[in-house]
Amino acid sequence: MRFEERRMKDVGPSQGKRDEREPRYVSMQKSELEALAVSAIREHRRLLAADQAIYEEWSRASDDPSIASSVLQTLQDEYIARQKISEAQHEELSEILDALGFIPVVPLEDNN
Repeated sequence: MRFEERRMKDVGPSQGKRDEREPRYVSMQKSELEALAVSAIREHRRLLAADQAIYEEWSRASDDPSIASSVLQTLQDEYIARQKISEAQHEELSEILDALGFIPVVPLEDNN
């Protein structure tokens, strides 16, 4: 189950944000919570790498006068949308780590 699905399943519209969700994580078994944290850390790294790639593409396109303004706007919009997703995922990761009480060691993945 993805983080967003887990959050939406357990948090209804009348509930608050962080304070209402923490007890759910605190009640999880440490092994399950640690696995969730490792998965969230990997997802966070993946999102950061994708965000960086879009940012670099947008920066290169901004320096090229032959690139249409509509393309620049699309890249900017994509970057901003990705930043919002990353921010929400980072918040979720923070809550998981708070409940776990430590940051698990997650080796970098070799993408070669």
